[in-house]
Amino acid sequence: MISCSSTGMYYARGQWVPADESAPAALAALGFLAPEVEAAHTGTIAWNILQAHNTSGDPEALKLKFDAMASHDITFVGIVQTARASGLTRFPMPYVLTNCHNSLCAVGGTINEDDHLFGLSAAKKYGGIYVPPHLAVIHQYMREMQAGCGKMILGSDSHTRYGALGTMAIGEGGGELAKQLLGRTYDVARPGVVAVHLTGAPAPGVGPQDVALAIIGAVFKNGYVKNKVMEFVGPGVASLPLEYRSGVDVMTTETTCLSSIWVTDGETEKYLAAHGRAGDYKPLAPAPLAYYDGLVEVELGAVKPMIALPMHPSNVYTIEELNANLADILHKTEEDCAALMGGKVRLDLVSKIENGRLRVDQGVIAGCAGGTYSNICEAAQILAGHGGGNGEYALSVYPSSQPTMMALMKNGALTGLMAGGATVRTAFCGPCFGAGDVPANGALSIRHTTRNFPSREGSKPGSGQIAGVALMDARSIAATTLHGGILTPATEVDYEPHIPAYEFDDSSYKSRVYNGYGKGDYDALLRLGPNIKNWPDIQPLPENLLLKVTSFITDPVTTTDELIPSGETSSYRSNPLGLAEFTLSRKDPEYVGRAKAVQAEEAARAQGKADAELLALLRAVPGCEALEWGEVGMASTIYAVKPGDGSAREQAASCQRVLGAGANIAVEYATKRYRSNLINWGMLPFQLAGPTPFELGDAVLVPGIRARLEQNQLSDIPAWVLGKGGPRPFTLTIAPLTADERQILLDGCLINYYKRG
Repeated sequence: MISCSSTGMYYARGQWVPADESAPAALAALGFLAPEVEAAHTGTIAWNILQAHNTSGDPEALKLKFDAMASHDITFVGIVQTARASGLTRFPMPYVLTNCHNSLCAVGGTINEDDHLFGLSAAKKYGGIYVPPHLAVIHQYMREMQAGCGKMILGSDSHTRYGALGTMAIGEGGGELAKQLLGRTYDVARPGVVAVHLTGAPAPGVGPQDVALAIIGAVFKNGYVKNKVMEFVGPGVASLPLEYRSGVDVMTTETTCLSSIWVTDGETEKYLAAHGRAGDYKPLAPAPLAYYDGLVEVELGAVKPMIALPMHPSNVYTIEELNANLADILHKTEEDCAALMGGKVRLDLVSKIENGRLRVDQGVIAGCAGGTYSNICEAAQILAGHGGGNGEYALSVYPSSQPTMMALMKNGALTGLMAGGATVRTAFCGPCFGAGDVPANGALSIRHTTRNFPSREGSKPGSGQIAGVALMDARSIAATTLHGGILTPATEVDYEPHIPAYEFDDSSYKSRVYNGYGKGDYDALLRLGPNIKNWPDIQPLPENLLLKVTSFITDPVTTTDELIPSGETSSYRSNPLGLAEFTLSRKDPEYVGRAKAVQAEEAARAQGKADAELLALLRAVPGCEALEWGEVGMASTIYAVKPGDGSAREQAASCQRVLGAGANIAVEYATKRYRSNLINWGMLPFQLAGPTPFELGDAVLVPGIRARLEQNQLSDIPAWVLGKGGPRPFTLTIAPLTADERQILLDGCLINYYKRG
């Protein structure tokens, strides 16, 4: 079904040639000269788009400027506030502010709607595009209105992916968007490019989520595409309608790749023309000779309906395999979930086996992955006058935009779903992060959404609540609904897939979207609700850094949801100190108290109140015998094995920073975007090899760290664990930083960097 090459690969006039010792002769036999082979890395689609947006003059050290940007209402307030504090005067490119995460305004008083009106006032002041609540989820709007062939788009949501439309899109933390708003660049070393070669065509009943989950299962755990670009090529692309491609593409985020791009063709052209943007089409394809850093081969006809069991999109099985080994697989999943929860609460899945089949409690088709026109059309065809019964099982459907909903109303799909008992909602991302359709304690929800991390369905394990999400395609969710909640792959349903022609009606956008790009009222005032707060003052990096370990996490991977939970906390996204109260609340509830205690110690130190005992420990470090109390800055740190998988939201870093954190220490960082968030908030992204020499509560001195950063000496950084038995030495490293990144860390954060001028 899916295989990954063990070497780089040359794409040579449609043939694959391994990049081994036999490659020169094989390529010469195909008519390629040595200079062409040497330059083969320039033959990818990704290379050409990246270089077209690169302002550095160095093809290996990219400084990118984007064509457009997008944020939603969990992130745009913080981004505008960061840019505003750094000298923002106007939006220099189309910047779309959507309102699809905090759409529900019943919890937390007025604060969600206050954020929305802040966004509208920012669009009017700085010249932006404002999409009101319930009108479109962020990525569907960008597909419909902004993406185009050869473009690059930056978004503050990790699922910013428009590769199927020929756009290289990247999801990043808010600091990177603030840089673009201030005329700066997105700096990154040229990423590797991995080809995803599609052949054949999917069987009826196999949808885009099935293909996506199969790919994620093959490449996530081995890091095959981590921080690389996935480039989709091959004859199988032509068998996939554009929305199907987009459904696969948006899930590439869960592979930890940096971005994605697809070959374009008549399907791409037809989609753009239908949305009134025929001029945004151009053909994109690899050159006759292109070098890729790896090859993922996908035989579409061999893909079967898939399921990703709790609590990660990579925990994948075919539904057929799961049904054949229910007890064993569910028991293993229970044990994995219990370990992830630290044994505090258990998810009972085995008890859901009923007559040898798995009974689920809820179905949801929603968001940028599930709520598309074609997905909902096929779900309606499978149900065709039937429903899930009047028991516990229920199906909810969220079309991804108002134009999508209007088309589904016109063709009768929504009427049929509603007649069968499905509830149809407006465009909303809530089911993806725990703010919509929260199931009962102990329930298992099947969802065509993007993620199934812990608490992504809205439960609170710290309060004894737990539920689980399994990711599936809309077609198999409909088939399961047809059988009253008994897990069923869509390939077991006899139906003829047929997608009625889609007509894009943008009248709702024309009526409600504020389109002010280039038309800012630059002297206007922002509308600031009482919950919208400015960032607190942050100090520059001290000469010597004393870190206290305030959380110690040994899980193989720590997600951004665990660092700062989604769901109910989202109402506080515009209040840095208010949101910080939730930091690590589900993973380490004592963290905030510990971090505040260190912050109080630093405040006392800054006022000259010396801790004689601690100062004696510092002076016991070789070379620090004459160290003065005023020459040390104190901060908290967390240790985690591999933090940062998941969301792009910067709050996973900024919440630690406003609580006084100065660094993270990790074996590795799960994503480039999380590491960038740390840097933009002035937190040193230390890495540690070998055994961990410290424990929770220990103090770690990193002497001379400011000088080392100034001199770009980032390997073998001396550090000392302090203790009454004498200091114990070890070393830290920081992976390469650009000159700008080093200066941001020296200044203490991105805001300080821009204030410094």
